[in-house]
Amino acid sequence: MDQKIINLYDEYIHSATITRADFLKRVTLITGSIALTQSVLSQIENNYTKPGLTTAEDLFTEYITYPGVPNEMKAYIARPKEEKKYAAVIVIHENRGLNAHIEDVARRAATAGYLAIAPNALSALGKTFANEDEARAAFSELKPEDNLKNFIGAFDYLKTRKDFNGKVGCVGFCWGGGMSNNLAVNIPDLKAAVAFYGRQPAAEDVAKIRAAVQLHYGSLDEGVNKGIPAYEEALKANKITYELYMYEGANHAFHNDTSPARYNEAAAKLAWQRTLEFYAKYLK
Repeated sequence: MDQKIINLYDEYIHSATITRADFLKRVTLITGSIALTQSVLSQIENNYTKPGLTTAEDLFTEYITYPGVPNEMKAYIARPKEEKKYAAVIVIHENRGLNAHIEDVARRAATAGYLAIAPNALSALGKTFANEDEARAAFSELKPEDNLKNFIGAFDYLKTRKDFNGKVGCVGFCWGGGMSNNLAVNIPDLKAAVAFYGRQPAAEDVAKIRAAVQLHYGSLDEGVNKGIPAYEEALKANKITYELYMYEGANHAFHNDTSPARYNEAAAKLAWQRTLEFYAKYLK
């Protein structure tokens, strides 16, 4: 697929100023026809009906709620069936809210032996959304300070569970990658923070990080990658334990297997393998 279309899609999904109509018009100027644009959409947009890599068959899963601002938070839980204490992983979605793909990622963490919790940031708004575009637009309604409290609330909720052993890490994707970095800054007890193509925290806040940090980026993700040098410099200056990986030829959202045009299977599998090895080192 033309890289210009992928870059345009990334601009569209991360901007509140570009409407779907504008996006489609600009794609059609590149493809030359409405029919080709429709074909492009089937490859680049997320297809959440696609079967995930895991099932809940051999896992314990449930939906829970916990206190949030201004409304309660909802979350998906997955862990091994055996009733015992587990290290926890907070799984943080992209800017669409909790969906089937992120639940699948939570099950991947559970299959690896963790208690996974995947909160839905949009549930705090107290309403539902008809489609992905509505969900994406609703992120502008989330107050950053409330949103941070709601994800810190997931950590507080875990402390109430009998199947939690007190050790917690997080992993986030895109918008969630930025939140993963944010939690590293704001939760001193966090052991391991993994961010996939997420926005970086302010350099002056990096000194607050106590967790080990692992960062995954696609080499073609020009927008997010602009923040890497300052972040890495701050990590080094503050002697933060970190790992940074760049995946050549990979786009933003290369880990999301519901988007054929951006998914990079080799990079996704390697990044997830590295994530689990990182957790094995800092959470177990």
